[in-house]
Amino acid sequence: MFRVTSKYLITILLIVSSFSTLAVDLKFYLPDEKFDTNIPTPESVLGYQVGDWHVRHDQLVLYFKTLAKSSDRVSIKVIGKSHEQRELLQVIITSAEQQKKLDVIQQQHIARLSKSRKPSAKKSPLIVNLNYSVHGDEASGSNASLLVAYYLAASNNPEVLSYLDNMVILLDPSLNPDGLSRFAQWANQHKGQNLNADPNNREHVQDWIRGRVNHYWFDLNRDWLLLQHPESQARIEQYHLWRPNVLTDHHEMGTNSTFFFQPGISSRKNPFTPNKNVELTKRLAMFHAKAFDKQNQLYFTEEAFDDFYAGKGSTYPDLHGSVGILFEQASSRGHLQESINGLLAFPTTIKHQIMASFSTLEGSLVNKKDLLDFQYEFAQEYKILAKKADHVGYVLSEQYDKTRFNKLLTLLQKHDIQVYPITKNTEVNGHKYNKQDSVYVPLAQPQMRLIQSIFSDRKSFNDNTFYDVSSWNLAMAFNITYDKVDSKRLITKADQQWHKPSKQVANLTDSYSYAIDWADYQAPALTYALLSADFKVRASLKSFTAITPKGKKEFKAGTMLINAGLQSGDWLAEFKRIVNEFNVPVSSISSGLTTSGIDLGSRNMMVVNKPNVLMVGGFGTNSYEVGETWYLLDKQLGFSPTIIEKRWLASTNLDKYTHIIMTDGNYNKGDDNLLLKLKIWTQNGGVLWSQKRAALWLANNDVLQTATFSQQEMNMRFDKTELNYSDMESIAGKQRIAGAFFNMELDLSHPLAFGFNKPLLPVFKNRTDLLMDGTKAFSNVAKYTQKPLLAGYADNTNVVKISEATGLVTHKYGKGVVIGMTDNPNFRSIMYGTNRLLFNALFLGDAVEAK
Repeated sequence: MFRVTSKYLITILLIVSSFSTLAVDLKFYLPDEKFDTNIPTPESVLGYQVGDWHVRHDQLVLYFKTLAKSSDRVSIKVIGKSHEQRELLQVIITSAEQQKKLDVIQQQHIARLSKSRKPSAKKSPLIVNLNYSVHGDEASGSNASLLVAYYLAASNNPEVLSYLDNMVILLDPSLNPDGLSRFAQWANQHKGQNLNADPNNREHVQDWIRGRVNHYWFDLNRDWLLLQHPESQARIEQYHLWRPNVLTDHHEMGTNSTFFFQPGISSRKNPFTPNKNVELTKRLAMFHAKAFDKQNQLYFTEEAFDDFYAGKGSTYPDLHGSVGILFEQASSRGHLQESINGLLAFPTTIKHQIMASFSTLEGSLVNKKDLLDFQYEFAQEYKILAKKADHVGYVLSEQYDKTRFNKLLTLLQKHDIQVYPITKNTEVNGHKYNKQDSVYVPLAQPQMRLIQSIFSDRKSFNDNTFYDVSSWNLAMAFNITYDKVDSKRLITKADQQWHKPSKQVANLTDSYSYAIDWADYQAPALTYALLSADFKVRASLKSFTAITPKGKKEFKAGTMLINAGLQSGDWLAEFKRIVNEFNVPVSSISSGLTTSGIDLGSRNMMVVNKPNVLMVGGFGTNSYEVGETWYLLDKQLGFSPTIIEKRWLASTNLDKYTHIIMTDGNYNKGDDNLLLKLKIWTQNGGVLWSQKRAALWLANNDVLQTATFSQQEMNMRFDKTELNYSDMESIAGKQRIAGAFFNMELDLSHPLAFGFNKPLLPVFKNRTDLLMDGTKAFSNVAKYTQKPLLAGYADNTNVVKISEATGLVTHKYGKGVVIGMTDNPNFRSIMYGTNRLLFNALFLGDAVEAK
């Protein structure tokens, strides 16, 4: 273990505690540096040299606003706010002359992409987007942004002036303000006057919720496509306003690594990324290599990290004619840490991010014409590619749940994808598409490559090793019926694009009862709001037909009813007010006597109680899945669950909770006391939801009555006897399911399947643990189909076994109910199709095996 003072550390790294020395260290880029003394240094605003402490987001904001006031080269736009209300900044750096006409430059840059002639490299500035620290505990990027901006604002070096004259530099100093601030607090509060480099020191070992994630514990580098969070929504809006030619994404990796820059492994690029993109990335890589060679710094490229998933910061731009570049710097995860390469200091990591930022600017300027030409050619190419394609577009339809459908279409439009209503009924591949329920997404539009990626059902790949997921089909994620359209003759589309319908005001008359359509995605949120306002709610466990002001109407099992005779006080006005906060179909029913099916006073009308949900969190649980579930309940249902660390649950009184949710995690013999507590609580009437390894744990301890098949057992099905050592990575790729869609068949008569209107349900799978058939009668809610793989990669050895398994099992356990699912129904909060299963568990779980 090493203990050295901060001052001594910076000295031995040739970055002494003075701003000028750091500038001299970058003389390779900026010879004969001359700074404008009227421009404030970061040190003059922060009160310390960059690298002495981890900068907080409020300090970043303070410095950049100060810089913008002092320099005519810098302007700032607040483009949004994080969940914790921290400002999301877009810092724009260019020459003073170009600052005066940014709107014109932006509009001309976008307009050139659709013109018939290539842009002039002399007249058209290059747009370069520098993005830092989407993972908050990969903090060297955000700290480096301070000095990158200072150099560009204060330097009068001819090379810097050339950057400013030829570029508009969009700088995002912190893609994840909430995570950055969380980590800065952690690292700074554990820093001593004498730095401790021991990797075991608390400074280097974060608590359960790391600074990597945002407020709701999401990885924002996976949200570029899904756009579930305000940080991503603001970023993508600006991306499409500017369409940068080059976009950098500055990260950190393990402490014992060096520095990585792209290109990565060539066989793992997105299939819709053009080869020219890879060529330009390699050209820019030569400038990064030159910079690091000059400083005698170690680095690597063309190994590890892929550019496959369209929702990452270095891949999303590649599908838009930009060149996205991933940088990964070995992390000090604090201020100083031992590594196999010697002491790794925070100031060193910052320096390397600065070097990569300036090598990007240098390489981009040298390749300015080719970068402009490439983006223009990319924008024009869709016309040729669309003519060569084997289909002309996609038709999408959803009859019953307009809320879920509208969410998907709104997401597509946020990505500048054109969506049109159809004006005539049609039939495609044997599926009927009614004009009132369907839209058309033509392939022949500028976003063609992204569209192909979004709707891809590809199952075969040249390289089967994935850094992230292998499929992200959004139609499957939303459980929307869709088909490829082979001929334009099949589709008659409207002239104007689809737009989200305005909110409808329910015109409810005084009635015997009111029925809420459970098929609508917002029906659970409306039900929770009514329960919170002390309304008495009943759930129909069987279908019925009743009289409404418009005549007879069939109501399916799962319909929620507000019966007038059960309410008290002046309830009707409040009921109408709450209903009109949601856009859910609500029908008036005239009589409790139905024309067919159960009557409204039937014993099959179950009392619905407001769920009081506890979630198991803390060390040993999957923080992503806990965060995803928290976010789902908070955003979509209107309440925030109680999250208690797993280690404290055995000593917690659980009696007040109606439901407990267990996401994926490590559960073992050390959790025996927790197991006993959960058994007693469930037997006394609780509803226990478990997923993935939590479900296996309950099954292996005879709580969930089903056999299991673990990931380790799945791996043993692969024969390794004849393999060479070099085959290790390849066989690991075959054993793993990085993320693919599989088909399950639902028992639509089961309460946990109420609200679904078709039996086949795409489910996202990223582990191979399995539950087999439940041993109790009627306990199998969903089973994988005989040919379950829908999209993404899975070796046939895994697919065959999965086809024998059960996806969702539930049964009574004493007075309560236990539920187990092999997958996460809410992966990255984009699985609007399957998270309905969890909603049903919360409101209809008590109906399982009820008589």
